[in-house]
Amino acid sequence: MGSLFPNPSPDPPRRPLHESIPPLIFGAATFNTQYVPDPFELPALSIVSRALDLGVKAFDTSPYYGPSELILGDALSHPSVTAKHPRSSYFLVTKAGRIAGNEFDYSPDWIEYSVYRSLERLHTSYLDLVYMHDAEFVSPTEVLAAVLELRRLRSEGVIRYVGISGYPVGKLCTLAEMIYRETGEPLDAVLSYGHYTVQNMTLGTSAMTRFDRAGVDVVLNASMLGMGLLTTRGADAGPMATWHPSPEGLRKACQDLVPVAVDAGEKLEVVAIHWALDNWSRVGAPKGGRFPGLPAGNRIGVSVMGISSVAELEETYRVFQSMTEGLQPETADEEQARRRQWSLDRRQRIQAVVEMMWTVLGEWKDYSWDSPEPGFINQRKPTEVGVTPDDGILNKYSTKRHSLRLTVEELPDLVA
Repeated sequence: MGSLFPNPSPDPPRRPLHESIPPLIFGAATFNTQYVPDPFELPALSIVSRALDLGVKAFDTSPYYGPSELILGDALSHPSVTAKHPRSSYFLVTKAGRIAGNEFDYSPDWIEYSVYRSLERLHTSYLDLVYMHDAEFVSPTEVLAAVLELRRLRSEGVIRYVGISGYPVGKLCTLAEMIYRETGEPLDAVLSYGHYTVQNMTLGTSAMTRFDRAGVDVVLNASMLGMGLLTTRGADAGPMATWHPSPEGLRKACQDLVPVAVDAGEKLEVVAIHWALDNWSRVGAPKGGRFPGLPAGNRIGVSVMGISSVAELEETYRVFQSMTEGLQPETADEEQARRRQWSLDRRQRIQAVVEMMWTVLGEWKDYSWDSPEPGFINQRKPTEVGVTPDDGILNKYSTKRHSLRLTVEELPDLVA
């Protein structure tokens, strides 16, 4: 396929993302007032250190997540962490383009600034993967310009891989197809949240087929708990109540799942996490990452899990480890065979509970809310687009800022 917008200079050959990305990613959106009253009171250093010690080697954040980049960056750069875990030992992911709830700037100038600011906050010289954040809120032309800017920064060695993230699966498929069609190069990654859960399985077979045709290397599943919907306390408790986009009917339907779990001797959170991790490991495998515990060449669906305590981390990791044992091939080793069978039996028990939950959900199963909501208007004023703070960050990185860049105005109007 020919490229309408080639990179200014060809990038050197790179390993495909699926050979580099870990299968379980620590989601640091929880280091934010949207999820906890005071994220600075979280024991972030203990959580991050424990994650690395367990083998959770990837972290996902965003400038939009309040102080998340600062808190995560300070933890990763703490001497007690760097002494055991050098930067090259973990995978670091952030995003760009979303400034506030209703404010977006996908201009190349802002994207460049945002990426360099993330380097500062995360105390790193490079980022492994950068997404354009919630790409459904801006025009396809703006998305294309921003992706081209990320690829320019990739050619400078600042970024290794480029992707888009968002909520509506169909829109993400369409944008991935457009980018492949217009540039001749597929996206490295697409992340959708809340769309492979007990409540919603939209990120399934048909979507994966479209992503495959668009050449996307890795498709990631995030928010396995539906941003708090699939928890005992629900989305109406705590800070989430003020911003969660789900309608009241869906919130109530998800709370009706709590007694279903209790009657089965389970907790809703445990059922939701186990089911999503286990099933996405299989459904997402064609667009997943490598896992060293599996036979060579096998892939496993990549999941992002929000963590706000060491206990949550250890429980999630325990479920993940158990789930991967069920993916192992049959073996003559008695202990491994026993653990594998326990995992498969647990999978069946969880599935039986989830099928009862689907009955309770009724019309709310596979329901997705509008994103953006009808009538959405970007609060970023035209005079503010591309305007960056005079805080010294761009000056610090000025030696890297000499590559050819296409502006939004130079691109044709696109209909994704």
